[in-house]
Amino acid sequence: MESEARATLQRVFGFEAFRGEQEAVIEHVIAGGDAVVLMPTGGGKSLCYQIPALVRPGTGVVVSPLIALMQDQVDALRALGVRAGFMNSTQDFDERRVVEAEFLAGELDLLYLAPERLRLDSSLELLSRGKISVFAIDEAHCVSQWGHDFRPDYLTLSLLGERWPDVPRIALTATATHATHREITERLAMPDARHFVASFDRPNIQYRIVPKADPKKQLLGFLREEHAGDAGIVYCLSRNSVEKTAEFLSRNGIEAVPYHAGLDAGTRAAHQARFLREDGLVVVATIAFGMGIDKPDVRFVAHLDLPKSVEGYYQETGRAGRDGLPSTAWMAYGLGDVVQQRKLIQSGEGDEAFRRRAAQHLDAMLALCETAGCRRARLLAYFGQDDAAPAGCGNCDTCLTPPETWDGTVAAQKVLSTVVRLQRERGQKFGTVQIVDILLGKRTAKVIQFDHDQLSVFGIGEDLSEGEWRGVVRQLLAQGLLAVEGEYGTLVLTEASGAVLRREREVPLRKEPKKPVTSRSEASGTSGSGRGKAKAAAAELPEELVPAFEALRAWRAEQAREQGVPAYVIFHDATLREIATVWPGSVAELGGISGVGEKKLATYGEGVLKVLGELGGRPGTEARAGSQDVAADATGSASDDWPEMDAEPEPDDWM
Repeated sequence: MESEARATLQRVFGFEAFRGEQEAVIEHVIAGGDAVVLMPTGGGKSLCYQIPALVRPGTGVVVSPLIALMQDQVDALRALGVRAGFMNSTQDFDERRVVEAEFLAGELDLLYLAPERLRLDSSLELLSRGKISVFAIDEAHCVSQWGHDFRPDYLTLSLLGERWPDVPRIALTATATHATHREITERLAMPDARHFVASFDRPNIQYRIVPKADPKKQLLGFLREEHAGDAGIVYCLSRNSVEKTAEFLSRNGIEAVPYHAGLDAGTRAAHQARFLREDGLVVVATIAFGMGIDKPDVRFVAHLDLPKSVEGYYQETGRAGRDGLPSTAWMAYGLGDVVQQRKLIQSGEGDEAFRRRAAQHLDAMLALCETAGCRRARLLAYFGQDDAAPAGCGNCDTCLTPPETWDGTVAAQKVLSTVVRLQRERGQKFGTVQIVDILLGKRTAKVIQFDHDQLSVFGIGEDLSEGEWRGVVRQLLAQGLLAVEGEYGTLVLTEASGAVLRREREVPLRKEPKKPVTSRSEASGTSGSGRGKAKAAAAELPEELVPAFEALRAWRAEQAREQGVPAYVIFHDATLREIATVWPGSVAELGGISGVGEKKLATYGEGVLKVLGELGGRPGTEARAGSQDVAADATGSASDDWPEMDAEPEPDDWM
């Protein structure tokens, strides 16, 4: 006999089967049990609380920090026939009163709240007057000081279990190390919760890190060669860099807009809305953008600056390829990134424990950048999944073009000796540029000014180029054999430096690549990169079916414009691809397509069939394409990933 959860999955969301541990999580929560769920971005976490909320009596209360995106979350659910609402500081008094009345009347299946709202007695009193089916705590890593984005307001959420002991709670996150996972359980007071940990692997994402030379030009080449016409996100560390990069791309024919906390709220909202509703737009942003946006066809995420942690990197890159189609996580990384991040940690706010945690996060990120092995294996090992990826995944730069390594012990000794000579003989500290100039024997104005051409180490490094020496310094910083100090980023020795100088420790280094992998199609042996909008989705189809797919996309775009919602709220590309492949001839046949639930079938069924009818008969006799795995998160809520969080009542005051 079909379970109520499975029946709801098919009736509401249009899917025939669950993926991975989704069903086990859902049945456990429906039965009244607490759960802590770790699933990757795009893994379908939202279904784990949406279906229990629909099956159990009452309203599911979702605690989410994504204030700016709650409207989109609710719109997507309402398009499925789910009675959803939200309450946050963006609403006026009358709007909140309507939602409160719907909740008390039992007319809501799901209610979204920000964690800050649960500090208000009025909110707690409201919840106590209604019937609650389940509490879902999304982005649960915010409760952990070991997490990459600690939110103090999450610390109060343990009161949910105290005030409503009979209501099951489910805490969900896409990124958690063992330490974060443990702290989530402790701080939310969920000692009896059952734990579900899925694989963090996203095999459709190709991870690539290239040496930083001229990053904006490198980015432009990457976009033109591989992602012409594709939607994507470019992350920069500073607002100034965001503005300049967006302007540079626009000037060179790439449609791009900036997004950062320094822009007024109206501009940010407009740029976010364009990204959701338009095809092929590039958003250049600080980390205040992208998290929580359930846009399935983001084909790339690029970083022009080093992320602060592996968790942040995983969250940000996970915004690409949520539809399961091939996507790229590309980063330009250089010595300046290492120096800058070290300086930020030293000069940042927080106590010594906070700085120590930040340094540990950075060390792990540097290890990922500098590894000579498989990046995917390193990434998964960070999350405790050492056996989740083979020695070589075949879809990252270090697997596609394995880097050479060399014994850099002597080179390391030369750098460290130069630092020692300056400090001990002259009482001076300098940054990388001066160190490298001394090693290369360059008589620059600064070298002559300080008589550094008289040092015994002057000119001892002519065997390597300037770029190679910068690579040596970068890797020594990454390995903790050098440290950055002070406002000007001067180099100093560490406790580990002595072992290298005493020849007690060898220093293996990566050779600086002369020509990094520049194209996914180049790497995989395929052709046709840069074919324009929706090429990844269309590439999955026989050529004769592409016109049908494009016609369906055009129809979907018209529907989205009329309703003022993102196109993916109507149907995901994965669903349109399956429709084009199956070419259903009736409403009943269309109802068998993954992602077409009862509500969408009733709303859009005749329109879809009309589009196909106008194209004439179905060309070819290709069998039905199985798109369940790429569409299984088609209804995942926008809360599966997240940005610098908006806070109530002043969303941007902390950014």
